[in-house]
Amino acid sequence: MLIEGPVEFVTADGRVVRSDRPVVAVCTCRRSLLYPFCDTSHRRRRRPDESSREP
Repeated sequence: MLIEGPVEFVTADGRVVRSDRPVVAVCTCRRSLLYPFCDTSHRRRRRPDESSREP
């Protein structure tokens, strides 16, 4: 998810994480090693090819 920055997050363990970038990519899949920021780890998992699915 892309949001306009700068942003500041408070994580579940109480840690404050800040980004001063004008646009921030936020992880919504929880696979990122940089959570709460996206590191594109979600790209490693591929969905089944929809064209090969039967209706």
